[in-house]
Amino acid sequence: MNNKIRAVVVDPNVPGRLALKEVAAPTPATNEAIIKVASISLNRGELRRASTAQAGWRPGWDLAGTVETPSADGSGPAQGARVVGFLPSGAWGEIVAVPTHSLAELPRFVSFAQAATLPIAGLTAYHIMKKGGFLLNQPVLITGASGGVGNFAIQLARLSGAKVTAHLRTSKYEPIVKEAGAHHIVIGEDISPAQQYGPYHLIVDSVGGDVLGKALGFLGTNGQTVVFGTTAGREVTFNAGNLYALGGASIYGLIVFHELKQESASVGLKWLVELVESGQLRPHIDIEAPWTEIADVAQKLVDRRFPGKAVLHIS
Repeated sequence: MNNKIRAVVVDPNVPGRLALKEVAAPTPATNEAIIKVASISLNRGELRRASTAQAGWRPGWDLAGTVETPSADGSGPAQGARVVGFLPSGAWGEIVAVPTHSLAELPRFVSFAQAATLPIAGLTAYHIMKKGGFLLNQPVLITGASGGVGNFAIQLARLSGAKVTAHLRTSKYEPIVKEAGAHHIVIGEDISPAQQYGPYHLIVDSVGGDVLGKALGFLGTNGQTVVFGTTAGREVTFNAGNLYALGGASIYGLIVFHELKQESASVGLKWLVELVESGQLRPHIDIEAPWTEIADVAQKLVDRRFPGKAVLHIS
């Protein structure tokens, strides 16, 4: 193996602060496989971190590629296996070392591009649905429904038999949400019209602010609210009396990295890729481009110029 590889690193002196540069090739731990990366996908969280990170920091969570060298301890996929994987940072490189508990093999008919969308957005939606419990015929409200996690959450809730209401702040993404399987769509800054489809067994929120404050009033008895983002503001005002009067209702703040400490990424990823293979889960990809365009595509994602996933291919 070469001593140097190319990877995406933070460079404060270039537009967008992201550049391809040579870095040291990875030295794997005994439980890590060396992966030749084919595709990566972008998430706003890692881009926010990159916007303030020091020079040389390597962003990247999502990757898909081929096992070049299996792990020394014999765990995980064999050489040549096509895989999807997750790293807490540094996934955006030609060659990376990934713990085998964060890898899942890809079925024959799942592409690298499809797989690369799954680690953060897919696993977040997967863990949200686990918090919701038994969803058959249960009303579910999803705010910020046009984003990567929201789109997966709609599909997974629908697969679980839920009655899904999706909230959007703009009508231009309505066709995407309909295609994902939402039964009802509420559009606008005011989420009040969503109340007619409740009370909700599960509320999935990535907006915060007034949207979450009002949505909490639509929760049913023993209902669960899972919050994984606060794009409209972290300060939330709601009637706490209404919440505890529901008996068993709760609010849970979900960070996928914490969930992955309890259940390895490989478990959820295996489940997700099987759903993709069967056609029951369809990643919504808005942009596919070579990774040389990382800075431009990243800026478009930060500016919310498209709702779905951005996948970059390494060449």
